[in-house]
Amino acid sequence: MARSKSSAGWLKEHFDDHFVNKAKQEGWRSRAVYKLQEIDDKDKLFKPGMCVVDLGAAPGGWSQWTTHKLGAKGEVFALDILPVEPFAGVTFIQGDFREDDVYNQLLESLDGREVDVVMSDMAPNMSGNKAVDIPRAMYLVELCVDLADQVLKKNGDLLMKVFQGEGYNELIQSLRDKYQKVITRKPDASRARSKEIYLLARGKK
Repeated sequence: MARSKSSAGWLKEHFDDHFVNKAKQEGWRSRAVYKLQEIDDKDKLFKPGMCVVDLGAAPGGWSQWTTHKLGAKGEVFALDILPVEPFAGVTFIQGDFREDDVYNQLLESLDGREVDVVMSDMAPNMSGNKAVDIPRAMYLVELCVDLADQVLKKNGDLLMKVFQGEGYNELIQSLRDKYQKVITRKPDASRARSKEIYLLARGKK
């Protein structure tokens, strides 16, 4: 079956993408690693020995960068609905974060550890219909905030992909109530046409 023009265009954009090619050359699992790398370079997220939760981890680029920064004594707990090929320093849980049993499996894996950073690159499958997509995306964000409320240590940080739309201003206000500072980031590796931005909530109160 012939590819549609739009999917052929996406494939051309993907394979011509500077960050896709760079990730292949440097051995990273995805171009998304450069989004996290830029935020980390700017905001100094990670230190050796930290405990980090990585939500929406597949194919593993963010976990890869994080283990590289945390060193042998650091721990990453990664979760995704898709499989991730395991590697050292990462405990991986496959499942849907929206399901209670998967959420609880993550909590059990943490086994009472205080988490330094909760990060999420999760997004729903986008339909192109804002009225459907934004609430779905915001629900995932709310679940991330709830998890951070539960596991993040005092002064810990929360980094999340978000899409501006209904509920965004309320989210910002809620984060300001819980954290010392809320920063917006749009990394160079985030495609210009993408509506995604990253919210970094620093210093849990």
